[in-house]
Amino acid sequence: MTHANSALTIAGLETVYDQLATAIDQAGQGKAELFLVKLALLNANALGDPAVFCEHLQAALQDL
Repeated sequence: MTHANSALTIAGLETVYDQLATAIDQAGQGKAELFLVKLALLNANALGDPAVFCEHLQAALQDL
């Protein structure tokens, strides 16, 4: 499955944020980390480029 590489709008980011927060709540405190790892791996596979995924990892680690 391939997707065009395009950025989300602010509204799209807000939608994704809301859906992610809801899914984390649904996973529950004991499974949230496992859920996020599974989600990251699914998105890395969809992205199809390990180098870009690594760039995203480094960006996400900034300012935690």
